[in-house]
Amino acid sequence: MTAFPEGFLWGAGTAANQIEGAWDADGKGPTVPDMCTAGSNTEPRLITPTFEEGKTYPNHEAIDHYHRYAEDIALLGEMGLKAYRFSVAWSRIYPTGMEEEPNEAGLAFYDHVVDACLEHGIEPVITLSHYDMPYALVERYNGWYGREVIGLFERYCHTLFERFAARVRWWMTFNEINTSVSSMGCVFGVSTVRGYRGNVSRAPDEPSVRFQALHHQFVASARVVAYAHERYPELRIGCMSSFVPMYPLTTDPKDVLLAQSKMRMSSFFCSDVQVRGEYPGYALAHFRRNGIEVRMEPGDLEELRRGAVDYYSMSYYMTVCLTTHVGEGAAVGGNFSFGNRNEYLETSDWGWQIDPDGLRYAINAVNDRYGVPIVIAENGLGAADTVEEDGSIHDDYRIAYLERHLEAVAGAIDDGSNVIGFFPWGAIDMVSTSTGEMKKRYGFIYVDKHDDGTGTLARSRKDSFFWYRDVIARNGLA
Repeated sequence: MTAFPEGFLWGAGTAANQIEGAWDADGKGPTVPDMCTAGSNTEPRLITPTFEEGKTYPNHEAIDHYHRYAEDIALLGEMGLKAYRFSVAWSRIYPTGMEEEPNEAGLAFYDHVVDACLEHGIEPVITLSHYDMPYALVERYNGWYGREVIGLFERYCHTLFERFAARVRWWMTFNEINTSVSSMGCVFGVSTVRGYRGNVSRAPDEPSVRFQALHHQFVASARVVAYAHERYPELRIGCMSSFVPMYPLTTDPKDVLLAQSKMRMSSFFCSDVQVRGEYPGYALAHFRRNGIEVRMEPGDLEELRRGAVDYYSMSYYMTVCLTTHVGEGAAVGGNFSFGNRNEYLETSDWGWQIDPDGLRYAINAVNDRYGVPIVIAENGLGAADTVEEDGSIHDDYRIAYLERHLEAVAGAIDDGSNVIGFFPWGAIDMVSTSTGEMKKRYGFIYVDKHDDGTGTLARSRKDSFFWYRDVIARNGLA
């Protein structure tokens, strides 16, 4: 199968904190990523409570999309995108998250972004929260650990729906919400599993705190979905999870059970709550066995049932192997601190295992479990691109990566899975979430910006730009 279904959403994605820059422009308040230093593949980014002399904060300028959005979206239109997934910076709308009235300048910026998309025939897809909680909410409420943040998030989302519902049909609540459970990420609104480190919250870094904060995110998501269904029934609201298939390293049944258990809690738990509308039994058993206490207010569980999402979206980059045999197998690299290498797979320059078949497996597993439409919200290859003397960028490795993963998507569709969109990460080069680097490039569009802060910020088309344009034009692979 090479052709994709009619109306397939060929897209690409970005996140506000990684591209916009202008971190304090026009009334915007600081977010958690604004407080993050630069890092590398070996040195984690640090969250600093205040800006420190001599530290670089790459999200402050990022790629200056705030002032260059028209040029960037015109390039996406030239590429033929049918849809563009981007996020709204919460603190552009409510600088501290606690204001009574929204910041009109922030809303006006996203008016321009949405209108530019529509002018180029691109359907906007908005992520409501993509790792960029207003920093003031960390200081005041310990982030999502404070239940007060639920209502503040609701107000923010209601404001966006009122402003954009007539022009934006597709929405996602929390980006990769499941990465929260393995770190203080859900407290901060950004995940240390992706490379951030540093205790800027008074809440202790322990499982009960993480799952309590996650529960508040569940309730917030459900309330927002229910509100949209009631007020704006034409909207489609989805969840978004990071899906990392976990294979048993050996045929030992104990390895099989370990992989099943870990994958339940890492890749399925959050979407089980958001799609099915209830806590699964295995999660409650996990809480009981590990002494984890999650406080739930009367009515919370009913709200989860009422706020089930319309579709499921996932990020997919890699797989890992797990074993109960201590010392067996080399550890996997990259951002992930768990798991073993798979001897049958290649790895990227950043140590991520490349497994297109794992994407087909993931799609089919999700389809069988939920029976709702599926969007691949992120998939891509981070690599150090080289600009030739004539200005060209020959990223054949990125083309090969995406082509193999699109073959896997096509295979899953042929298997009967209901996949409705594919959004490679990313549309354009941007600051890496995990390392804060620019040299770890994902985009179809090259940005002349470097880790030392130099560069003209000029945009140029990579070979993958033209390849993806042709894929979209023929609605499938050659």
